[in-house]
Amino acid sequence: MSRSHTATLALVLIPLLSAGCAGGGDAAESESAAAVSVEAMGGMDATGAKAALANPNLATGDELTAVPGMTAEAAAAVAGGRPYLRAADLHEVLAGAIGEEAALGAYRALWLPINLNDVTNDEILLIPGVGDRMAHEFEEYRPYLDMGEFRMEIGKYVDENEVERLARYVYVPIDLNRATREEIMAVPGMSERMAYEFEEYRPYTDLDQFRREIGKYVDENEVARFERYVTLNQGG
Repeated sequence: MSRSHTATLALVLIPLLSAGCAGGGDAAESESAAAVSVEAMGGMDATGAKAALANPNLATGDELTAVPGMTAEAAAAVAGGRPYLRAADLHEVLAGAIGEEAALGAYRALWLPINLNDVTNDEILLIPGVGDRMAHEFEEYRPYLDMGEFRMEIGKYVDENEVERLARYVYVPIDLNRATREEIMAVPGMSERMAYEFEEYRPYTDLDQFRREIGKYVDENEVARFERYVTLNQGG
């Protein structure tokens, strides 16, 4: 069932955020957006009909402590470990603070979206309700071109509601040189100003260029957080 793909990777994340991330002229925008930290995933509609997941990299202290099973001490530990670049890193901190079972339960409300094309089996198994069989199916269809493909393939095994629930936990990176403004704005924590900077330096020749150029506006932690949502199609 595995297939190889050469087309451009695309991110399908429905944006609820515009948490400002840039320095300088973006400072006011960043401050005003800091409390908007729920990360929308595939399957979330504009009315909030589907449950949203708090993003551990963006959530406020109050939003963290509102997560079931979360203590004030655990919320502080999660905030202190930012930025999280992998779900496994979040799990290490959270499980250490509230225990394995409570951490797994917390992922029904708190989650770091995982890259379908670069996620470990252990990280997939952290998704609530996912067992070995479904984790295998997640891996079987790599590399994914976009979330539409994920929905189509996983829809062979579960109904539409379950596909949409699972889609909230995953993403496919955008191609830096091809992504539309809408796709760029779907990156968690993106602002209009930063989206402009993403576009300003096209075409990117490599990710080092991306790090260097975007690093003019945000610190290295924020560059690393943005970088997990992007890729380059070196095919042209």
